[in-house]
Amino acid sequence: MSCDKDAETRHTLDCFRDRLKRLIQVEPLLDLLHFLEPDRKDRIKAKFREEGNISAATLLIDEIIHSKNCEQGWSRELVTALETVGCKHAAKYVLNSPPEPTEEAENDSCVRLIDLLQLTLVNMKTADVCAHCRVMGLLTQEDQENILKLIENQGNIGGARLLLKRLVKNEAGWFSKFLQALEDTEHHELVRELRGEPCNEDGEAHKSSPVTDKEFHQAATGSLRKTGKNSMSLLPPVLSANSSLLSEDLDSSVDSSGLGACADNEGEYLELALSQVIESKRDIVLRDYQMEVARPALEEKNIIICLPTGSGKTRVAVYITKEHLEKRKQMGQPGKVVVLVNKVPLVEQHYKAEFGRFLKHQYSVERVSGASQLKISFPQIIEQNDIIICTAQILENSLAKAKNGDEDGIKLSQFTLMVIDECHHTKKGGVYNHIMIRYLKQKHQNQLLKKQEKSPVPLPQILGLTASPGVGGAMSQQRAEEHILQICANLDAFTIKTKTFEEEEAKTPFKRIARAEERKEDPFGDVIKKIMDEIHEHADLKPLCEPGIQNYEQWVVQKEQNAAKEENQKVRVCAEHLRQYNEALHQSNTIRMSDAFRFLDKYHNEELKTKSIADEEGTVTITDTERFLFTLFKAKLQELMGKPQYENNSLAQLKTNILKEFSTRERARGIIFTRTRLSAIALCQWIQENPKFDEVGVSASYLIGGGDQSVVKPMTAAEQKDVLNKFRDGQINLLIATTVAEEGLDIAECNFVIRYCLVTNEIAMIQARGRGRAEDSSYTLVAEAGSGVAERESVNEYREKMMSKAIAKVCKMNRADYEKKIREFQMQAIMEEKVKIKKKQQKGMMKEPPSKISLSCRQCSVFVCSGEDIEKIENMHHVNVTTQFSKLITVRENASLQERLLDYETNGVIACKNCGQQWGSMMLYKSIECPCLHIKNFVVTYGSKKKTFSKWSELPIKFPAFDYTQHADLLVEDSGEEEDMETD
Repeated sequence: MSCDKDAETRHTLDCFRDRLKRLIQVEPLLDLLHFLEPDRKDRIKAKFREEGNISAATLLIDEIIHSKNCEQGWSRELVTALETVGCKHAAKYVLNSPPEPTEEAENDSCVRLIDLLQLTLVNMKTADVCAHCRVMGLLTQEDQENILKLIENQGNIGGARLLLKRLVKNEAGWFSKFLQALEDTEHHELVRELRGEPCNEDGEAHKSSPVTDKEFHQAATGSLRKTGKNSMSLLPPVLSANSSLLSEDLDSSVDSSGLGACADNEGEYLELALSQVIESKRDIVLRDYQMEVARPALEEKNIIICLPTGSGKTRVAVYITKEHLEKRKQMGQPGKVVVLVNKVPLVEQHYKAEFGRFLKHQYSVERVSGASQLKISFPQIIEQNDIIICTAQILENSLAKAKNGDEDGIKLSQFTLMVIDECHHTKKGGVYNHIMIRYLKQKHQNQLLKKQEKSPVPLPQILGLTASPGVGGAMSQQRAEEHILQICANLDAFTIKTKTFEEEEAKTPFKRIARAEERKEDPFGDVIKKIMDEIHEHADLKPLCEPGIQNYEQWVVQKEQNAAKEENQKVRVCAEHLRQYNEALHQSNTIRMSDAFRFLDKYHNEELKTKSIADEEGTVTITDTERFLFTLFKAKLQELMGKPQYENNSLAQLKTNILKEFSTRERARGIIFTRTRLSAIALCQWIQENPKFDEVGVSASYLIGGGDQSVVKPMTAAEQKDVLNKFRDGQINLLIATTVAEEGLDIAECNFVIRYCLVTNEIAMIQARGRGRAEDSSYTLVAEAGSGVAERESVNEYREKMMSKAIAKVCKMNRADYEKKIREFQMQAIMEEKVKIKKKQQKGMMKEPPSKISLSCRQCSVFVCSGEDIEKIENMHHVNVTTQFSKLITVRENASLQERLLDYETNGVIACKNCGQQWGSMMLYKSIECPCLHIKNFVVTYGSKKKTFSKWSELPIKFPAFDYTQHADLLVEDSGEEEDMETD
């Protein structure tokens, strides 16, 4: 069998010899080819020294083809050696699995482009670019060492020549990575030349998305077909058709799959192709179904576009935006578009991948989010740009300022088009809905103005985008239709446009439910339940249900809140520990017992740490109840460690599914969705520590949210971006994610999606399933028998069908009936808003002075401060900068990443000196340290009543604004006194 394989490889080498001689790196390869005799190797090395790499590669191929003494298995050794020295492209040819002709042609075009611009490229900062290319996998460690050595001996240009020679031997896809390496090392001018981009008014290149190999080739072939081979284009003076640093690595013409043979002057041809690349990138071409759903919007109607994930909703929005602005320009009217998103990462994503990429060469496009560090105000950004991409909350804040008469506010009338991404979130309580309520109220007011023969206030056209509006928990078809109509009313939509894909067009993943057997023995869970029973007895608590379920958590949270208000510290601290045990019990059903144990162990260690903080007055007091709880955990430590043979069956089922996907697919790429951040991290560690996964080529990483509301350290936007880029590039092929990855984020196409013991609603199901957009993709739900997960998934499937029917029914409604229903829903929304505002005003009129309240520590009930000591920064952050308060707190390091946010930054965690309870964070506001209080950590005494709050907005007290000047003056006086003392 091995002999047949070797004979086949010889035939393959002979067939692809012209291609291989340009791709093989002979010198490093020879050291790894043990099947070749030493004298043969010497001949090849001599040829390399005398005539160069191509001649040596030709001889090497001949020696292998005609050798009779090669031992069995040499072909496998050859492939491994090629991959080791970075010649993966050549290895594919040897394995007789060359790229498709179109891909091969794309790669050839990129090679020729590098050859064409070589005289410019050799002036790059070679060492920096080399380091980035090494990280991206374009160079091996040996390549890097050789390049750096050549720089040292022959200078920068010599190293650059070797880098370029080595670069073009990579497999297809290297071109865009090389562009990124140049971008990262600030070679913007080189990137501009490679992309063929014109300069802006300041002489700087537009920074658009990298031109991929495929885009370059498609533009080039399109250019040739349109203009013919003799079309002329002016060449930059730096280019010379006669110079070729890569000439030994390139044939004079590309074979029939390439382009070179088609052009008499490759310099003229490629220059023309480059200009065509840029035009092709800016030209938005919609498919028939995309144009169909866009048509009403192009007629200036408000619509909702409902298309599956990956079907180009955003591209349609870009096209509509472009047409909208062009039409208004032709009519001599100003146009301004705002694109609203509900997640910070989506701001940058929409800018780079869509709106900025296609429109910034023609219009000014800017993005704004909480992570922005722009030096001008939001109204100025609106004034100076045509298209603004921002988070909805930023727009809502500015609209609210305008209503209150603030000069820093803006109005809806300033926009002519408003694009709302993931518009199914336009429902009660959501920020999208707050914005649209303002719109509907003005629309209603405009109707009154028209009756009075007055000019109406202009309102923007609305374009909503969603993959699934859902059914809002409807249990009947009628309710589902009402939900769709409600969403349409909220967005003032003329219609909702969707597309029923034909079977051959759709990429619906194959769906299956993998049921795991119910766990028969659970020693870890049994020990946790025994501990919880002892805590129940100690605190005289009588739970209403079994631990481990949602109802138990709700019960125990209520007990903790009541105990805090009653200053019953025994029950309060017991309830808090019970909540953590309940979470561990849930986690043990989805992740390893060792992970659930580590969660509990970490919690107890951190609690003990807060009780051991030494300060000037000694250590924090530990109560008898806390000592009982810590002792109880320590006593059960050995029993809690668990045994592997009792691991949950869901984990075993998940392992089977992952191994199956990676064993049966040539290139597997997938996502596992799980409920919590803790389980995402734990599952990732489990995969990385299991050699079975490594054997089938699994490279895993986790993706979690950026909010800081859980016990797990959040991911920053930069960390999320890095993981997604690696997933897109193939460095990572398995993501373990929380629901943060379900919608919105630009994630590479997957060929399998697994929801691991996780079911929410039909919207989440559709969004998650939509991640499996590649051909032959699968969608698997892993569920434990008896958990109810599989049953809830069936309900979601039923609701999805209800949703499709409801949308179809709404689309076919009589126009008069539709408009009547929409108007009813809108009037109801306006009335509800008026009632809400009236209640709020009444509540505001009843606002007591801050002196009426006082705060005490939620854990130890020590008095903290009066409401008179609290001030507000930017109408948002509640701070206490009094000397008395500073004596009550201790400041610890902030475990989360410190991020710059406008004029303030979190600088640490503040905690109670008495019991260690966290009270909030230390903010640095314009160089002044301000302890910022989080109300959830306190009990508020209001008159004779004690209450707990989760948000400051729930408290009807008006606190004064922070007086920066006053506090700055005090600080200056204090520092002046200190200096005087030092002088004395």
